[in-house]
Amino acid sequence: MRILLLGNSYTAALHLPEKLAEALSAEVVAHTRGGARLAEQLNEKTKLGSRTQKALKEEKWDYVILQEMSKGPVIYPERYLESVAKLSKQIKENGAVPVIYCTWAYQKDSPVMEKEPFSYEEMYQKLEAMCHQAAQENGALLADVGTVFFQAKENLYAQDGSHPNALGVEKIVEVLAQTIRQDGIKNVNSK
Repeated sequence: MRILLLGNSYTAALHLPEKLAEALSAEVVAHTRGGARLAEQLNEKTKLGSRTQKALKEEKWDYVILQEMSKGPVIYPERYLESVAKLSKQIKENGAVPVIYCTWAYQKDSPVMEKEPFSYEEMYQKLEAMCHQAAQENGALLADVGTVFFQAKENLYAQDGSHPNALGVEKIVEVLAQTIRQDGIKNVNSK
């Protein structure tokens, strides 16, 4: 199984790609840059976009995981949906399955969350709504990491209140791997 991860530091954090590869016994390739947006993955004029576009055109993938900048779906919902639609089309043309990696609200009461014009609950709800819409509109799988963070009793955040800590990365890997495994089971059962 070959998996392409498209994202930023939320995707590259604490060896997440390597841990996902181990969890699924798969080859995992990550195209990431800190702060990257999905629109950059579409832009062949950028280093990241050029690499991603080449990979989607010239290599075969089973799953391509899409992760947007942390608050991108909240503050730029139209751009997010447009980027997911364009990438999903390319992914399906490649013969792969798009997976929406739905991220989390910033840590409640953290300095990074307090700087935002929306509450923790509002950020979570908007991320959820946009990720569900993107998955539904594009026939993509949904890896709902945001809800795991929202419902967690333990701390899954790094000190910055934005990125995942080691336990957070474990939870992310669990959700991504479970989403892909369940799709594999569904496909085997439908044959």
